Amino acid sequence: MPLHVGLITGLGPAATVIYYQRLTRIAADRGCRLDLTMVEANIREVLANNLSGRTREQAEIFAVLLHRLTAAGADFASITAIGPLFCWQETRALSPLPLLSAVAPLDMFCADQGYSQVGLLGTARAMRTHLFGQMVRTGVVVPGNPDAIGKAYQDMAVAGRCDDATRALLFDAGKEMMERGAEAIALAGTDLLLAFDGRDPGFPIIDALEVHAALLADLATDRKSLADVL
Repeated sequence: MPLHVGLITGLGPAATVIYYQRLTRIAADRGCRLDLTMVEANIREVLANNLSGRTREQAEIFAVLLHRLTAAGADFASITAIGPLFCWQETRALSPLPLLSAVAPLDMFCADQGYSQVGLLGTARAMRTHLFGQMVRTGVVVPGNPDAIGKAYQDMAVAGRCDDATRALLFDAGKEMMERGAEAIALAGTDLLLAFDGRDPGFPIIDALEVHAALLADLATDRKSLADVL
């Protein structure tokens, strides 16, 4: 049966809009009624807790939002970002709902496409931890300057726009990882679309947002069940 999707959004604003657009468009194309509830997290609060290592505190904040989604009738929940998964285990332990990670669909997609090794772009912590240890089927390449890349990405996500210097930095990082053996570059930060959307960086990309949104749409329109993905 179709599932009521619960999303924690706001991490940042550009990705929130794209998730909503993708889900409503796919549901309409399939002739389905979309059951969707979104609750807003504070991107600056999440970034501060991430940088300070306050995993339990952030998990408790997410738990409050997850209880709101439960009260709204959601069947499961997901966070529309990858960086906030720094407190994934703690959040899952507190969640009243089944949680779907944005990384698991990406890992499965990469493996299904036959990629043995992909480069990562995202927050510094996400890249350094190979997406918080959740890339279990696919090898990973990380940029040589993850701190600079991560800060540029976070600044872009908060601002909701990408300037030419940031775009050049991200494209160069992707090219450098391709030279070190990556077969494609995974946009493992949902606001990276600000830099890459409609542009050819000179290497193949895998958009984690698109992969995640497609799976959410399948769950919302009865193409897949939670048992298939959790």
